[in-house]
Amino acid sequence: MTPVRDVLEHLQRLGMSGYEAKAYVALVAAGRPINGYEVAKRSGVPRSTVYETLGKLVARGAAYERRGETDATDYLPLPPEALIERLRREFDGSLAALEEALPAVVAEPEAHLLHSLTDAEAMLTRAEDVIAGASRDLFLSAWPQETRRLAPHVRAAAGRGAEVSVISFGESDLPGSVHEHRHPDAVLDDLGYRLIVVVGDRREAVVGGFGDGAAWGVYTADPAVALMAAEYVRQDIALQTLADHIGPEELERLFTTEPGLRRLLRR
Repeated sequence: MTPVRDVLEHLQRLGMSGYEAKAYVALVAAGRPINGYEVAKRSGVPRSTVYETLGKLVARGAAYERRGETDATDYLPLPPEALIERLRREFDGSLAALEEALPAVVAEPEAHLLHSLTDAEAMLTRAEDVIAGASRDLFLSAWPQETRRLAPHVRAAAGRGAEVSVISFGESDLPGSVHEHRHPDAVLDDLGYRLIVVVGDRREAVVGGFGDGAAWGVYTADPAVALMAAEYVRQDIALQTLADHIGPEELERLFTTEPGLRRLLRR
């Protein structure tokens, strides 16, 4: 994506229409006051709508009118630094208002939310949502390929006081109680894909897999399912901790000689 297209996309995300964003960028790029005809020529906004578009920019304070030497109207932009600060204030103000007002209109769900995740971006974005919502505890079982993307959000969760517990299938610099799995290759051979489990406050979870260029999984806000997912991570941590204390050889002996443990390993 080119820098200009990137700017246009973000301006639209923050409330400008496509034409408004193009006209504002044209004004900024001109470096001097220009009239509507020049804005249309530089931006690609149709001449039939360019003055309406500029009027909307003026109304939102993102541009200003100026009388030119021929008594025609020229336009100049609000400087980008000032626009960014204004948008930040408006955005923060809207978020603060929503934090107070939105919960008042939320109805109790008839069923706990559950939906499928069908690609890597959807999976990781939903995992980021779960991590961002964790305030008490966060359970994570993941591979380095995924934790690289999630790491900043995990650190933010730890920074706001969430207790972080991690099973990592490789080296990790994540915060909290981090346990590196002893046999990641064996797990990958067994499953055939990289499993990811993310649980926030034991009330919502993302569980899925990555493998052969594909990704799939589910998000759930069912607390019973989230609790089971958290227990999966906790049990894996307990097993790694047990191996640290009694040694991997003794753990292997137990799993190969104890009938109850052997039964659990049968497929």
